[in-house]
Amino acid sequence: MNISDDVDPEIGEQIVETMRIAIVLEAREWIGTPYHDHASVKGLNGGVDCAQLIACVFANVGLIEPLAIPYYSPQQFLHSDAEDYMRTVESFARQIDETEAEPGDVVLYRLGRAFGHGAIIIDPGWPNIIHAWAPACMVVRGHGLEENLGTQWRERRFFSVF
Repeated sequence: MNISDDVDPEIGEQIVETMRIAIVLEAREWIGTPYHDHASVKGLNGGVDCAQLIACVFANVGLIEPLAIPYYSPQQFLHSDAEDYMRTVESFARQIDETEAEPGDVVLYRLGRAFGHGAIIIDPGWPNIIHAWAPACMVVRGHGLEENLGTQWRERRFFSVF
């Protein structure tokens, strides 16, 4: 988030902190939403996948315009090197170092040949995440280093809109 140079830095920090809280609260509202490829409807009668979850949360809190994510194969990352997922996130966020990651930031995971899974970091900070996780069949709170995600050989990248 670009805070204008004429804004008191302390006020700018308060705005960023308020937006981080809003992201986490919005992400929490999606917990329990069923996992469904390409869907973007919150709630028990809805459905969402990990890419749509990130896009919806950031749009719902007003940080980005709603994204029109083009069709993608749910297994795209297994048979293609194309970094479509990462390019979508890079369209509204900048890459940061893992040590800079805070609640409200995004982590992407390389699954197979490309980055194919993403999550929102929540309080109290990394590795606490919320993500639409196909093995759980829904949006869940999780641990970003759990066995299926955080193996030492699985590459991660972190992003922030701030």
